[in-house]
Amino acid sequence: MNANTHRRAVKQARPATSAARASLPGQVVLVLQGGGALGAYQVGVYQALHEAGIEPDWVIGTSIGAINAALIAGNKAEDRLARLHAFWDHMEQQIPAGPFAWFGIGAMLSNMNTMTRGIPAFFTPNLAALRGAHASVGVESAAYYSTAPLRDTLNSLVDFAHIGECGTRLTVGAVNARSGAMRYFDSREAPLCVDHVMASGALPPAFPAVRIDGEPYWDGGIYSNTPIEAVLEDHPRRDSVIFAVNVWHQTGDEPESIWQVMGRQKDIQFASRADSHIAKQKQIHHLRHVIRELTQQIPASKRADAQVKELSSWGCGTTMHVAHLVAPRLDGEDHTKDIDFSTAGVRARWQAGYRDTLQMIERSPWQAPVDPMEGVIVHTLESR
Repeated sequence: MNANTHRRAVKQARPATSAARASLPGQVVLVLQGGGALGAYQVGVYQALHEAGIEPDWVIGTSIGAINAALIAGNKAEDRLARLHAFWDHMEQQIPAGPFAWFGIGAMLSNMNTMTRGIPAFFTPNLAALRGAHASVGVESAAYYSTAPLRDTLNSLVDFAHIGECGTRLTVGAVNARSGAMRYFDSREAPLCVDHVMASGALPPAFPAVRIDGEPYWDGGIYSNTPIEAVLEDHPRRDSVIFAVNVWHQTGDEPESIWQVMGRQKDIQFASRADSHIAKQKQIHHLRHVIRELTQQIPASKRADAQVKELSSWGCGTTMHVAHLVAPRLDGEDHTKDIDFSTAGVRARWQAGYRDTLQMIERSPWQAPVDPMEGVIVHTLESR
């Protein structure tokens, strides 16, 4: 499905450009979870922001979220949506037509095709895997697929030199395969290249590790798939509106079959405690505001004391609005939803992200008065 088809498929009114951006109190941060094909929802979110004139100051992502983030930060604002369209056009897979579709197994066949043949612009079967699971082929080849095609695709669509020049900060999360430590590669600290994005999306055992500075890295999602923690712990702290885009569901119905259990387990694993991360940060930032208020009660003559300065430095008055967006469940989806690159699946998730974000922008909850003692305020859409 080409870009024009996507644009025709989204038939929502476009919000006023200047008013939406002016209403945002602080830097704009876009946080993108990992989730394979579910990442199409994130593109709909960005499209709504882009059309409202809201360009992120900082984009942070893991796995497919890192790929979408690089496509945004690695291009001029006027080119970003076209590059996202181009990438996802490469990803889409057609469901076989004919009698298979009539029996409702077209999507299953499409997923099987993806698993056996890969996606030409993303990954292809790794011949080294034919040597068997016990063959010592090295961490950079120990995977069922090769992601060499993704490297070429990203290099053709992302201007990595632009990331350091455009003013949009990019952060991607990956985990060290040896130490097990999570690391966030940040363009504010050092230049990023295609290897950093590839490492963030190197989900084992499907995809091979990517070596950076001599160390092998895997997809950060196996450690923490919700990179909002890096934003809320950033220094220096700044007033922010954080569009936290989740594609996995932390809560859900009780599963009644093994098939449903597999889907529920995957949701819980990759939701990565998103709600608890935010709840913890709400407590921490509340305490920081308490410290700030207590500092104001100290006589001015005492505030210059070195120990008082050290203790008061733990306080702050920043306000972080978290606009929490969660991709909806689609009818019939299961534990294979993250490889559902079918045109229908991509289109449905893209449209959902667009609609949800328009609704959030229309509400603009960050404009409402807030308790000065609260540092993190979470805004959610009403349940569907």
